[in-house]
Amino acid sequence: MTARARVRAPELVGKGGWLNTGDKQPTLADLRGSIVILDFWTFCCVNCLHVLDELRELEERHRDTVVIVGVHSPKFVHEAEHGAVVDAVERYGVHHPVLDDPEMVTWKQYAVRAWPTLVVIDPEGYVVAQHAGEGHAHALERLVTRLEEEHAAKGTLRRGDGPYVPPEPVATDLRFPGKVLALPGTGHYLVSDSTRHALVELAADGDTVVRRIGTGERGLVDGDAATARFSEPQGLALLPGGAPGGGTGGTVIVADTVNHALRALDLDSGRVTTVAGTGKQWWQGSPTDGPAREVALSSPWDVAWFEDRVWIAMAGVHQLWTYDPATGRVRVAAGTTNEGLVDGHAADAWFAQPSGLSAAGGRLWIADSETSALRWAERAPEGADPDGGPDRSPAGDPDRSPDRGGIVIRTAVGTGLFDFGHRDGPAGQALLQHPLGVTALPDGSVAVSDTYNNALRRYDPVTGEVSTLATELREPSDAAVVDGDIVVVESAAHRLTRLHLPEEAVRVDAVAHRTRRAATDVSAGAFRLEVVFSAPAGQKLDDRYGPSTRLLVSATPPELLAAGAGKGTDLFRDLVLDPAVPEGVLHVSAMAASCDEDTSDNPNPYPACHVHQQDWGVPVRLTPDGDSRLALVLAGLDSAAGAAGAAGSG
Repeated sequence: MTARARVRAPELVGKGGWLNTGDKQPTLADLRGSIVILDFWTFCCVNCLHVLDELRELEERHRDTVVIVGVHSPKFVHEAEHGAVVDAVERYGVHHPVLDDPEMVTWKQYAVRAWPTLVVIDPEGYVVAQHAGEGHAHALERLVTRLEEEHAAKGTLRRGDGPYVPPEPVATDLRFPGKVLALPGTGHYLVSDSTRHALVELAADGDTVVRRIGTGERGLVDGDAATARFSEPQGLALLPGGAPGGGTGGTVIVADTVNHALRALDLDSGRVTTVAGTGKQWWQGSPTDGPAREVALSSPWDVAWFEDRVWIAMAGVHQLWTYDPATGRVRVAAGTTNEGLVDGHAADAWFAQPSGLSAAGGRLWIADSETSALRWAERAPEGADPDGGPDRSPAGDPDRSPDRGGIVIRTAVGTGLFDFGHRDGPAGQALLQHPLGVTALPDGSVAVSDTYNNALRRYDPVTGEVSTLATELREPSDAAVVDGDIVVVESAAHRLTRLHLPEEAVRVDAVAHRTRRAATDVSAGAFRLEVVFSAPAGQKLDDRYGPSTRLLVSATPPELLAAGAGKGTDLFRDLVLDPAVPEGVLHVSAMAASCDEDTSDNPNPYPACHVHQQDWGVPVRLTPDGDSRLALVLAGLDSAAGAAGAAGSG
């Protein structure tokens, strides 16, 4: 067998410079002797936030041998602003060096194709592994342990402190708050103080702190206001009077995002209890219906009361779920877990990190952040079809049959994952940029917290027009209507801001953007897609209960794929690309499950199992001399190309 060429890791370059390193600008030479893990991330991406949490334990356990470097590589225009990256590093508790790479120079050097991607560099400066997506913490732990042993024996491992220098803390009452709820009767506000892992009740002036709920330390602990713990809580919903589970003074359901849980706050006593979620993240193949405390959730970002249930914006899996306080059960209500923008039957719809909810007038309004879209859910009229034709839903399926009152999903503003901007006018042409909040207004229109445009927008369902209500807000993430005014959460300004609803819109120069990544030149006709996956050392693919891998392929536009679209269980697919479509995007979703090996020397009747998964959107351009093969690395290295695609070998 021919030995594989060792690939030297390219230098780390970013125009925005370094964060969390004091005044130093570290190079790979400075890090020689350490095991370096590059985390290519962008702060809009919920999967990237999941990986940040996966890495925390590894980072602590191997703090004297491992240096994690976040390479921030933006998707949205706002994310290329250095100040926004500085905010995000603090907001999400990133406790390692971060390279701000707004021009994605290092991304290109390492041939990265998706957020998040992890690249491992050994103490001698060579790339040894690449992992895309989530679920790789166990594999990294094994790899790091092996590298520590190998390089300690060679004398090339250096132990000691890394280059991380924590920033100075800032004293404010709120720190990157997420959502706000106007409390009835008192005029007070309840705010999720996300970065401080707590809830804060503010007086009617929106400034004076009445009480704090939670210790301010990350954790999942029930108890009173002084002992309860949260982890980056977000959405808040007041249960209506008389609803099951409601206390005499009112009960608020809290989306405890990083704990993957729903919590209930008794407003009278300040006591917090967990009502849904296991504290573990939901993975493909896990239950999607059952007793609320026995079913895992995934980054619930907002909650709203709609149709006698709590609806959940399940950002981590691109779905809507419901929690029924009367039965104590949760279930999926809409979405397939595929990321994108597809309307229709709830069971067939695609979302992309739904992050804001607001119910009014028979509609549940949805801020679908990654598609920069405003969408809604409603009950379809009797006998109607979501596409406007006759009912084609399967007979006997009450959840999907509109003539039985099924839920359908519609889009008001937004076209998909790649188009965004700030443009008012007819909804079909209007543009948003990663909105995180939506608020129903008294006149039947909807206010959108257009987060990355630093603006508050308005959509009028009657006229179909989009306008701008206010600008120069710092990352607005939610709003509440109070006495004819609107109170906005300015998350990056760490405050609530009260505005009069203007009678006239603010005039804004239209700006349109499209996510631009270098297209891969491919050949028309027969085309081979391969997902590279190597089970971690000591593990094997788990096929005890059927196929252990899954592959879903689609395209934008759909006509790009003349053949090969759809689901399958192999991690490869023979496609046919239509030569009449010059360019497009291949959407690929892959999953692999691996378990600890059972050997004769070490029988293991209850092996630990892990799921690895990732979605890619790969821009392609059809050219006569383009490649006829595309390899996407889920875990391992592509044997037909250089490790991580990096330049230079040694």
